[in-house]
Amino acid sequence: MTPLQTLAHHPLRDAVLADGARVSYRESGAAQAVTHVLLHGIGSASGSWAYQLSASAGQPLRVLAWDAPGYGHSSPVNADWPRADDYAERLWAWLDALGVATPVTLVGHSLGALMAGRAAALSPQRVQRLVLLAPAGGYGNAEPAVREQKLRDRLATLERLGPQGMAQARGAAMLSSAAAPELVEAVRESMSQVIPAGYTQAARLLAHGTLASDLPTLRMPLAVASGSADGITTPAACQALAGAAGVPWNDLGSVGHACPLEAPGAVNALLGLN
Repeated sequence: MTPLQTLAHHPLRDAVLADGARVSYRESGAAQAVTHVLLHGIGSASGSWAYQLSASAGQPLRVLAWDAPGYGHSSPVNADWPRADDYAERLWAWLDALGVATPVTLVGHSLGALMAGRAAALSPQRVQRLVLLAPAGGYGNAEPAVREQKLRDRLATLERLGPQGMAQARGAAMLSSAAAPELVEAVRESMSQVIPAGYTQAARLLAHGTLASDLPTLRMPLAVASGSADGITTPAACQALAGAAGVPWNDLGSVGHACPLEAPGAVNALLGLN
């Protein structure tokens, strides 16, 4: 099945947290099983994990994929210029609302890796294993002029094109040139649904985040992986983050940035989903 057909079997659900915030998410598997928690990137949503959600069928696994704050039906975080802590705290509050009490395998893709790394640093006892796929390290350690230009360029693209136009212009670049048309369609569909206010908050997090500062402090099992054809979080950048964590870089093959969609077999094997 295509990613969009697969998602029909994993419809969006909503959870209301203790503070009244809402988180939309997709789920598969049994509630009491070993739990994998999946965090998407800046131009995406829970649907980017279609092939990971479907992989848990018939296995003693539970897969939870959220829409980050400000995405889908999820309430935005309160800060206009949020920190990774804001997303990490919302993540743990969401899992509390779902009754997830045992340590999880926490998986972050792209900007979701920055959120996942911070969540693991804040509550290491809740993370059995951390997996970072095509991780975005953030520009917090860059020169101020560089990070501010990165932010301006990203937000200018959204303002000029809107979500639909941005998806048409940028969607194919998330994949390798060999990617099937249905994968390009899935990436564009997800990107076209971004909410400008939530995307702006996430872009500000990306501009000022520093994943590399959290990685050396983490003691749980950790893996870093990406595709060799990723032109967004390049192999060299991902290798540097793996080095900061003290672990090897895992090559997912000749695939682009949207590796959960383009390399589901390799990703699912790394996550223990098949």
